[in-house]
Amino acid sequence: MPSEQLLVIDQPGEVSLQPMAQPDRPEEGTFDVEAVYSGLSAGTELSFVKGTHPHLKNGWDGELGLFGDGPAHTGFPVRQWGYMQVGRIVASRVPAFAEGTLVAMTYGHRSHHRADPLAERVVPLPAELDPLLGIYVAHMGPICANGLLHAAAELHGTGARSLGDGVAGMRVAVTGAGVVGLLTALFARHHGAAEVVVVDPTPQRRQAAENLGFTTLDPSDGDTPTRLKTRWRHRPGDRGADLVFQCRGQADTLGLALRLLRPQGTVIDLAFYQSGADALRLGEEFHHNGLGLRCAQIGRMPRGLAHLWDRERLSAETIALLRAEGPAIREHLVSDLVPFEKAPELFADLADRRRHVLQAVFTFSASA
Repeated sequence: MPSEQLLVIDQPGEVSLQPMAQPDRPEEGTFDVEAVYSGLSAGTELSFVKGTHPHLKNGWDGELGLFGDGPAHTGFPVRQWGYMQVGRIVASRVPAFAEGTLVAMTYGHRSHHRADPLAERVVPLPAELDPLLGIYVAHMGPICANGLLHAAAELHGTGARSLGDGVAGMRVAVTGAGVVGLLTALFARHHGAAEVVVVDPTPQRRQAAENLGFTTLDPSDGDTPTRLKTRWRHRPGDRGADLVFQCRGQADTLGLALRLLRPQGTVIDLAFYQSGADALRLGEEFHHNGLGLRCAQIGRMPRGLAHLWDRERLSAETIALLRAEGPAIREHLVSDLVPFEKAPELFADLADRRRHVLQAVFTFSASA
């Protein structure tokens, strides 16, 4: 494998490694990162590989926040994708970032990156943290922590101060046991939820959740809403989850999440939907039980809390979770370590459903 390579989606269904120019010494104010680990976010990244991501189909007006009929926001080849990287600084002209430092970043699937710390996020990793778990620090962990922050804002508005404000003492359901769902479940338990139940149709993912200490339910095995509401009673006529984190990008799973809630409960939605929503029956439980639905993606903090919370604080919360649960996450969530040169084969297998992964991580020659 050439010393510097970049993973590229040439066209739908075709992924290749392409050579990168050998870097010169970084200019003033920048530093060079050598890749150590790069995590795969399967849902988002496969949408680019399969050509289903909305940015590949439609124009996007960032000012208006609208998709439209203009030229696609992103086209092929896709050269910048992936957001779960750990690298080692190998050359620096930034006094704040010393050579040899391990950092979490979002520079994409590549063996080398030149970083401008004034233009992109850089999170130094604590020395005692397993560097592989650093893939969650810059973006994926904060996505999940932001879900808890939105739950706190639903209850306390601008008075929310802790991620535990929305889950402490609560009965919480998590629909979807992928990486987002399992990290969110761990965050909820870490911040004092009374009980967390994870719902997912995939046996391997339910097993991972059980290995992490969670009760699980299979939505295809009987009437899951009835089972959960029989289990969780608050008062007469008031049963179900206080809160549901919806972490699976299927409309029928969102419909299930709404059915699991107690009256006037809220779904905090962390999923990425790419298909229609025929299964979403908003005239039923959503209407009759007065339910709430809140999209909580990493791009926005809850209104009124942006002066207290930012991605840096969410990354700090992620590091705290990894310190508490790191060995279990490494054992039960990280399912596949794949050499970077094998990345195109993995994407082909995943796109054609020949292989299932929970959390795949690409490794490089510099891997710690």
